[in-house]
Amino acid sequence: MKYASIQFEISDKIAVLTLNRPEVKNALDNDIRVEIADVVRRLREGVDTKNLDVRALIIKGAGDAFSAGGDVKGMTISRTTAMIRNRIAEAHTWFSDLVNLEMPVIAAVNGPAFGAGFSLSLAADFILATPNARFCSVFARMGLIPDLAALYLLPRIVGLQRAKEIVFSSCILKPDEAKSYGIVYDIVEEDEIDDAAMTLAQKFQGASMTAIGLSKVLLNRSFHTDQAAMIELEAFAQGACVGTDDHKSSVSSFLNKQPFSFSGFGRSNWRKKT
Repeated sequence: MKYASIQFEISDKIAVLTLNRPEVKNALDNDIRVEIADVVRRLREGVDTKNLDVRALIIKGAGDAFSAGGDVKGMTISRTTAMIRNRIAEAHTWFSDLVNLEMPVIAAVNGPAFGAGFSLSLAADFILATPNARFCSVFARMGLIPDLAALYLLPRIVGLQRAKEIVFSSCILKPDEAKSYGIVYDIVEEDEIDDAAMTLAQKFQGASMTAIGLSKVLLNRSFHTDQAAMIELEAFAQGACVGTDDHKSSVSSFLNKQPFSFSGFGRSNWRKKT
């Protein structure tokens, strides 16, 4: 698929998705959402990527913004409650897949991440921010509630009271404040953020993608799953890992004092389709 509103490339085993509508601060209109959904699908299914040994995904914005959120001009179009419900529900299919994508996901935020753009950044496992980054759940100012799962993700990151403050007030968070709340992983200079994102992504290349993927799936469920259920899931997941080529090769490498080597996402026998 040829993309008009995003750029997508894979380099050094790292996939990079760039929101590419700088003239409108990378606002998330329907076209760009469809293209993001296609990238998520390609990564999950290994379409055109399985032979490129993908190990992580970086999401960033072109120009001086990550994403200003929803396309406000599109909000002037009259739509029924059912139309809005269906559009949001459709978005949640690919967004949930992004949240649970079985590889590390890094958001490199340089500039505003407002509204749905803020929600999109929260889908990442790690958020890097420059001093110019700003985060805002702007929905209440627009007479709306947060969408793209922000009502689910935000309180699990910052706690319930802090989430209410952020949502109710539509306050703008600077990077240091967002970091103190646990939203931002690290703050880096503007001219260093691309390299910092790549360095962080490459940090995970020495581990099994199967182990990372299953660990992420379980960690994402840990806040709403009781201890007994988590123990059962852990037991089954560990059983799945033991049977993979990654585990067998790592044991052999350890015993023979050889460097560890793991397959990329989509290439291990755990991901292969019959």
